[in-house]
Amino acid sequence: MRSSDITSQGWVLVVEDEPGLAEVVGRYLVQAGLRYEHLDDGHDVMPRLKQDLPDLVLLDLMLPGRDGLDLCREIRQMYSVPIIMMTARSDEIDRLLGLELGADDYICKPFSPRELVARVKAVLRRTQHLSKPGQTEDLSSQDERLTVGPLMLDSAQFRVEVQGRILDLTPREFQLLKVLMRHPGRVFSRAQLLDLVCHDELDVSDRLIDSHVKNLRKKLASGWPDAELVQAVYGMGYRLQLPA
Repeated sequence: MRSSDITSQGWVLVVEDEPGLAEVVGRYLVQAGLRYEHLDDGHDVMPRLKQDLPDLVLLDLMLPGRDGLDLCREIRQMYSVPIIMMTARSDEIDRLLGLELGADDYICKPFSPRELVARVKAVLRRTQHLSKPGQTEDLSSQDERLTVGPLMLDSAQFRVEVQGRILDLTPREFQLLKVLMRHPGRVFSRAQLLDLVCHDELDVSDRLIDSHVKNLRKKLASGWPDAELVQAVYGMGYRLQLPA
C-alpha cells in the first residue's frame, strides 16, 4: 500500500496493479488536492474498506486476486461509496455491465490523467459538494428533505426510504431519484436527465440513464413491489408516478 500524506479535500483508494500508472494517477490526484492510497491486489480491497471508507474508489477491471467487476458487485452490496472503473477493455457490454453493477463512471485505458482527475472531482462534487457547478437545476442542497407518498429522500443523511424500508442507492441513483421526486408526474427526457445527473461527465450516452433507471427501479421495487414508480413514457423519457 502506498499513500499520500497531505491534508486534502477527500481521499481516493486507487486499486491498480500497474505501479507506473498508479504512481502517475496518484501524483495528479495530489496536485488536485486529494489524498490517495494505492492497492495492487484485489484481495486487499474489502479488508481496507472495512477499516476506513474512502470518498471514492478508482477500481481497475483486471486485477490479480479478484477482478474489478466482482469487487464492484460486493462493494455496492455493502457500501454507497462512489466507484469509477478503469479498464483496457472498451467493449460496450463491459461498460454497461460495470455500470449496472453500480459503478458511477467508467474510463478506458489509455486515458489522460487530467481527464481521470476531472471525472473524480465531478463525482466527488455530487457526493461531497466540493463545489457547486452551474446547472439548470441545483441538486447540491445538503439539507433538502423530500416526501412523495411513501417515498422519503433526505439529502443530509443520503437516505431514501420506501414505505419505511431503507434503500441503498448509488450517488447517481440518488440524484436521479431526487430530480424525479422534485417534480412527480413530470416527464424528463433522457437528455434532460443526463444534463442534470451527469452534466459534467465525458463520453456518456442515453443508455447510461437507461442503465441507472433499471437499477433504481429494482431497488424501489424491493420496498414497494406492487408499483412501478419510475415509468417510461414511450418516445419521451421517464417520470415518477405514484399508483392511483
